[in-house]
Amino acid sequence: MNNIGVESAFDVLVRARALEAKGRSIVHLEIGEPDFPTPAHIVEAAKQALDEGWTHYGPTQGLPDLRDAIATHISRTRGIDVGPQHVSVVPGGKPIIFFPMIALLEPGDEVIYPNPGFPIYESMIRFLGAKPVPIPLEEARGFSFDLDRFRDSLTDRTKMVVLNSPQNPTGGVIPYADLKVIADLLRDRDLMILSDEIYSQIYYDDPPASITSFPGMLEKTIILDGFSKTYAMTGWRMGYGVMPTWLVEAVTKLMVNSNSCTASFTQRAGIAALNGPQDCVSAMVAEFRRRRDAICKGLNEVPGFRCAVPGGAFYAFANVTGTGVDSKELADFLLNEAGVSCLNGGCFGEYGTGYVRFSYANSLANLNEAVVRIKKAAVRWEPALVSQV
Repeated sequence: MNNIGVESAFDVLVRARALEAKGRSIVHLEIGEPDFPTPAHIVEAAKQALDEGWTHYGPTQGLPDLRDAIATHISRTRGIDVGPQHVSVVPGGKPIIFFPMIALLEPGDEVIYPNPGFPIYESMIRFLGAKPVPIPLEEARGFSFDLDRFRDSLTDRTKMVVLNSPQNPTGGVIPYADLKVIADLLRDRDLMILSDEIYSQIYYDDPPASITSFPGMLEKTIILDGFSKTYAMTGWRMGYGVMPTWLVEAVTKLMVNSNSCTASFTQRAGIAALNGPQDCVSAMVAEFRRRRDAICKGLNEVPGFRCAVPGGAFYAFANVTGTGVDSKELADFLLNEAGVSCLNGGCFGEYGTGYVRFSYANSLANLNEAVVRIKKAAVRWEPALVSQV
């Protein structure tokens, strides 16, 4: 248990709530969940499912109708051909990190993963006794991999490569050309790829490519996706993996030993999400674009800040090295003194140090207020002052 990690966003949220309980005004930019309501037609589908009695056990792998809808969606959006037999429905996206890693990794195996990156990757790698091999994401390359470092890090012990695009915490999107290089490097190796595509529908330019679209990669890739981000369904706990059938069998065994199945009525709502109108998604992404532009512009006006404009997700990952203040101290200072709750980039790995992550899943008015507060606090960037907080 000493090898397993946590998600710092929830810890910071607790601290922010404690300050609010004392009467402080806090702008919450720490948690990565859409602040929009779940679309009405999805909620209605869940209500109808409850009325129709979808309140009992379902198939461990997932309801056939939902798996068929997922397979159709993935085939269309990724330009590949998968069927319902390739789909595992699970309670949230994290089990598609947890279960495949348990099934595939042994002590001493090496896993390449992005850094800064979602902290659960490294947590699970260490938990299973495998060796984490972090590859830095380069700000100058839109937070894509250092491809030379990636190539040099591959060994005979590399058994898994984790990709995440669009990415948390940077909002970066792996360019098509980079994915092609990665695919060429991995095609003939004895390993699996975990492609975390949970933000696949939240992008601002061209649709992000999936490594599964390259020749020979579909049969060695696990796609992680779900409903939490795209349809504002974080509390519904429903995600899925698309993978080779031999691995579906392993994931199903782990599911039946841990969860039995994903809640039946939420799966009926998932069918409505994928097969119903998508204008709700388009409207949400358009609003995220408006917020992205506003907060990035504002952060770039803060002395010592430099904030690249992200290509996807809903995070602004600001370089704060110009302030001369340690990024953890700065994040603590912004919470305690400015009333802006954000995350130290170091929470996402060693190469995130020097950055601060702001989730712009909040109203435009609150984002503007956060920028005003940060600018007012900027006169106190002296480390001596910050260390007294």
